[in-house]
Amino acid sequence: MTDRDAISLWDASAQEQDYRAPMSADITVDVAIVGGGYTGLSTGLHCAEKGLSAHVLEAEQIGFGGSGRNCGLVNAALWLPPQKVREKLGETYGPRFIKKFGSGPEYVFSLIEKHQIRCEVTRTGTIHAAHGPSGFTDLKERHKEWQRLGEPVDLLSRAEVSDMIGTDHFHGGLLDNRCGTINPMGYCRGLARAALGAGATISTGERATKLRRDGDLWKVETDQGVITAKAVVLGTNAYTDDLWPDLKRVFTMIHYFQLATKPLGPDAGHILPGKQGLWDTGQIMFNIRRDAYDRLIVGSMGKVVGSKDRGLSHRWAKKQIARIFPTLGPVEFEEAWHGQIAMTPDHLPRIHELETNLFTPIGYNGRGITTGTMFGETMAGLLTGMDRADLPLPMTDMSTVASAPIVSRIYQSAFTAKQILKAI
Repeated sequence: MTDRDAISLWDASAQEQDYRAPMSADITVDVAIVGGGYTGLSTGLHCAEKGLSAHVLEAEQIGFGGSGRNCGLVNAALWLPPQKVREKLGETYGPRFIKKFGSGPEYVFSLIEKHQIRCEVTRTGTIHAAHGPSGFTDLKERHKEWQRLGEPVDLLSRAEVSDMIGTDHFHGGLLDNRCGTINPMGYCRGLARAALGAGATISTGERATKLRRDGDLWKVETDQGVITAKAVVLGTNAYTDDLWPDLKRVFTMIHYFQLATKPLGPDAGHILPGKQGLWDTGQIMFNIRRDAYDRLIVGSMGKVVGSKDRGLSHRWAKKQIARIFPTLGPVEFEEAWHGQIAMTPDHLPRIHELETNLFTPIGYNGRGITTGTMFGETMAGLLTGMDRADLPLPMTDMSTVASAPIVSRIYQSAFTAKQILKAI
């Protein structure tokens, strides 16, 4: 990166080229899309493929939000076990949602293949690792349900998971063979390239400052001009601002941070030799993965405190790596960053129609890669005649979480305290 600092390792290392284009004049389209991440770009791509004119408006750069900052695990479904999803959504929507979002990784991989997106893709699964005996008990129940549903999810003993990860730190795990890993920014930029190729247009560095009705149309105002559209999709998720009143209060925002080592070469060969990504069952989640260049990436909930070279998060990461992989030896870090996650009270995403022809899918609970991509397809279907009864979950009215700002601060304090404890 020559004229700005990278927002993450993925921003600096992605093979797909960044795309920047200012908005130079007023625009009239069928669909105006606010947000240049997975949701917005997938919506633009799928709308264009269905013959709609679509314009994506991004306030910063492509993938600036969670899309360019996450850990790149292409996971299926939700954090919730399938039985909980069915319980919360009922017998009509529950099984439909589980089936559709269980196939989310396959859909992401199909787009990567179709559009030849260069994003360091692996398809060797992800590991949900038990942080302790209670975590393994929970995983056994999840495995039982996935087996009942006929999904390719394997229960791993402590010995088996130790062989797959390269440490005896964990107490067992689930290997979800549907899943994999990507360079998340590479994928995001690839979606932008695909959307442009399909006929959508994109503006970057232009913030939507006002949204208003004008008869049957919508006006999205920016400092550089106005987008007039029949419909608007807000694809901002955890980076939602004040464009629509109280929308950023429908979820609790939490931070998630990552540190990436410098390439470790053969020294890291015993760590995740199959290149699976890993996330654990701890209440304050922890993740590990090894990228295509043998960097080790570790992360957890909270903000980066300090920098890649010094401070609390740096000490935390060194201590975690030394504890889990004691034979690895000292490591140096190349990047440190954090992003935002939109957590809903029931851990389910939402689709809201805020007003006529104004939609937002929101509240991804840390599953942005698959959820954002698939909701983009859903938005395009909705705008071209999909029966609302066929949506993967019911469309709901916006309901704010009154305590969201307070809870967010409480979580952040807890996450920082956890870093302090683990850094000792």
